[in-house]
Amino acid sequence: MRSIGEMARDGGLSVSALRFYDRAGVLVPAWVDPVSGYRWYEPGQSEEARLLARLRRAGMPLADIRLVLAGWAGTDTDLVRGLLAAHLRRLELGLSEARGEFSTIRAQLDHRENPMTSLRTATARLSVPAPRLAAALDAVRFAAGTDAELPMLGGILFDIEGDELNVVTTDRYRLAVAQARTTGHAGPRTQVVVPLPLGDAMRALLTGDESVQLGVDGDRVTLEAGDRQAAGQCLGHEFPDYRRLVRLPAGRRIHVDTAAFRQALETGPVRTSDTRGQDGEPCDISVLRGTEDGTVIVCDDGDEDPDNVAVNRRFLLHALTAGARDELVLELGAPTAPLAVRRPDDERGFSLLMPVRLDN
Repeated sequence: MRSIGEMARDGGLSVSALRFYDRAGVLVPAWVDPVSGYRWYEPGQSEEARLLARLRRAGMPLADIRLVLAGWAGTDTDLVRGLLAAHLRRLELGLSEARGEFSTIRAQLDHRENPMTSLRTATARLSVPAPRLAAALDAVRFAAGTDAELPMLGGILFDIEGDELNVVTTDRYRLAVAQARTTGHAGPRTQVVVPLPLGDAMRALLTGDESVQLGVDGDRVTLEAGDRQAAGQCLGHEFPDYRRLVRLPAGRRIHVDTAAFRQALETGPVRTSDTRGQDGEPCDISVLRGTEDGTVIVCDDGDEDPDNVAVNRRFLLHALTAGARDELVLELGAPTAPLAVRRPDDERGFSLLMPVRLDN
């Protein structure tokens, strides 16, 4: 007999995934210890686990996987071949339909006026306190993208309007917004997307308590701190309209002790999702639920409450660090709504984490 840990290593699945597939009746252990509840598998089930992992990577529904495994264990190869062929046809049909829809969308984009052009051709010069700008950059740096196919997300948006500077990053899975008060700008709203290396160079200059000068001239941005300067070209791509992305329905707001909540995440149960994260790999998921007494709990594997919210645990830990407060506010809405992490003393600065779909 093989332990669940050995089966996970041999089959290319996580321990939490094996527990899930047991509960779903897809890959059931040969024996479960009635006292400890520990799962044990027969050696031959390693092949089934590897097959299961491949089918899930190919996106086959669990209902079909059950039939494939049943046919695999028996002699009904025609059933297995038929199920594989049917799923491949679904994938090909879906890809064909997606290509048609994308072609229509691209045509619409080609004929659509770009309302952001005027925002990127303006000039601006303003003063901002170095500590405030440093704090804003620290609060959003973690959410910047690294996808080469989406270069506009590999930068930091500087959105200047009136006496406010909004600093924004997103990698599609998370979004962070921070704000700093400015003086000296009386012109129209101006936006530039600062490449990450230039943003990091700017951050390195923000070591004092004095105000620094931020200048925008078309596609060039400059930060002056005394006799030091960081300057460079902005990214020539449009940043998503983040103001639309943060219009969320109100959720339950719960104050959490940051250190205690971090420990609960780091030591609490996790699940593994087949949903790929930013790096293309399956990610560890923490499932959260707000309780009636105003606390947040990290749910156990067997907790399937429909109001639970699942998020990428690593991303949530990053957001807690970027929050830089002993106490933070979690805003939990529907399971399909983003999770907001807010500062109790600065409601305009926050992070949003996209929820993760749990397999069922």
